[in-house]
Amino acid sequence: MNDTDVSTSVLGRLSAEWDTLTPEARKAARYVLENPQDVGVSTVRQIAAAAKVKPNTFVRMARQVGFDGYEDFREPFREAIRRAAISFPDRARWLQGTRKSGAMGALYADLVGAAIRNIEETFAAVPEPALRAAAQAIWASRNVFTLGVGVNNANARNFTYLASTAMVQFHAIPRPGSTPVDDLAWADEHDTIIAITCKPYRSEVVEAVRIASRQGLTVIGISDSPTSPIVLGAAHGFTVAVDTPQFFPSSVSTIALLETLLSFVIASASDEIVERVEQFHQRRHQLGIYLRDSE
Repeated sequence: MNDTDVSTSVLGRLSAEWDTLTPEARKAARYVLENPQDVGVSTVRQIAAAAKVKPNTFVRMARQVGFDGYEDFREPFREAIRRAAISFPDRARWLQGTRKSGAMGALYADLVGAAIRNIEETFAAVPEPALRAAAQAIWASRNVFTLGVGVNNANARNFTYLASTAMVQFHAIPRPGSTPVDDLAWADEHDTIIAITCKPYRSEVVEAVRIASRQGLTVIGISDSPTSPIVLGAAHGFTVAVDTPQFFPSSVSTIALLETLLSFVIASASDEIVERVEQFHQRRHQLGIYLRDSE
């Protein structure tokens, strides 16, 4: 069974059954969802030790989601994707060591390979109907709040800027001088929030999503794990691959997913959207924002 099969069957089943699992079984499920490549090479005792639960917890969890036992459960994971397990500072030290050793060519190859692999793994796990459903929810919304902090603030604002060339209901938050919670004060069930955060998860994003859910907003969560607090319980949850030799998570697949989602929104929109995009760019040409071909 390939990675796509794992993502859409066993991992999807674990996510779907999350609320029915006991607290101990959730520890086992969380480890599997975040470290699928470990399952295929570990005995039940080894993986239980890594997850800090008893071996019988893994057996019971496997049976809860429809398998005969751990060995039956383990089989689909033998070719699962690898994860990045070292810390930001450790990665920074490794990068410095690579430069000093003169191995920049190997680093270049690793970075390019990781970027391509992240995009492939992300879209292999995102079915087209899921993107279409999220896009339709966005188009039907009165307001769409795109939330990211840190590096994801730039990703959220880029998405909002592109959307604003045709639509006025998109708002990047937090606004300057504000907080995400304040920006959502008057939002309700007619609105949508697109939230982005990866490990280590930003507390203000998680809190804003919690409050948004309580206020009835449609939540679209984009994160690096199906057990991320902004993906669990989201109306539309997407997991992006962010592995990289760099010392911070890669944004390549996040940006690619957001661009694809926006394309789906445009495809779901009414016919005048194309005309509005054309008018937007005509206005820019008239204002001299773009260089003329002869310049």
